[in-house]
Amino acid sequence: MRDDKLLTKIGGLLRQAEGTDNEHEAEAFMAAAQRLATAASIDLALARAHDPAARKAASPITRQVHIGKAGKRGLRTYVQLFVQIAQANDITCDVASNSTFVIAYGFESDIDACEALYTSLVIQMVAASDAYLKSGAYKGQTARQVVTRTNGYVRRRVVEEKALSPITARLNFQSAFASRIGARLREARDAQQAEAMEDATSTVGGAGRSVSTAVAMRDKEIEVKDFYRAESTARGHWRPTSARAGYSTAARQAGDRAGKRARIGADGRLGGARGALDR
Repeated sequence: MRDDKLLTKIGGLLRQAEGTDNEHEAEAFMAAAQRLATAASIDLALARAHDPAARKAASPITRQVHIGKAGKRGLRTYVQLFVQIAQANDITCDVASNSTFVIAYGFESDIDACEALYTSLVIQMVAASDAYLKSGAYKGQTARQVVTRTNGYVRRRVVEEKALSPITARLNFQSAFASRIGARLREARDAQQAEAMEDATSTVGGAGRSVSTAVAMRDKEIEVKDFYRAESTARGHWRPTSARAGYSTAARQAGDRAGKRARIGADGRLGGARGALDR
């Protein structure tokens, strides 16, 4: 069941994040957006654990999320960002072989929150990588890349150090940005879950309530996993990067720094329509 009030509250936090030039305030609003999503997820788990009607009204769903047009370079890093956000919000994903879309498995409110966060952050990721390339900071740097060498009938793969190209710089930057965002959101999620457990413990019958909260959260997680196993037809295992793409420490460090500075809410709007970038 879609929770428009939750999305409105998250939207307010996104606008506040974008409305401040203070990096620490922006960080606080970002964490607050994820903690709000986690709190709603915990409330859903508790409601479903104690109310048969709530369990019947809310069940896991699948949703296809468009990432970008086929043939566009760099879609893997867009997918990586979505998957990182999904992992912080109790969502399991399948990825199209060409990375043009993701199938999200989870509860509707969790997927809504994930899309809201992704919609904001994917714009920032692309803008930050554009600024990095425009600055020319990648020039003079190198990347380790796996290449195939042929000697007669013998072919072997070797790692070579090459000049860092713009596309390799962009992919490494965005991959590190996505990883850093995932770490930040999981930290905020864990803090909210710990607070929920602490609040439960401090009430009358706290020990029992704490156990009940933990069990409800675990049951919800298991239900999503069971739903995924029953519904998914995916084969193989998706990887965010390819050995042939090249690895640049310098570009990844720059992307990681940008991920630390990223704000939630590129323009304060919510909605999946902005999630795909087909420039």
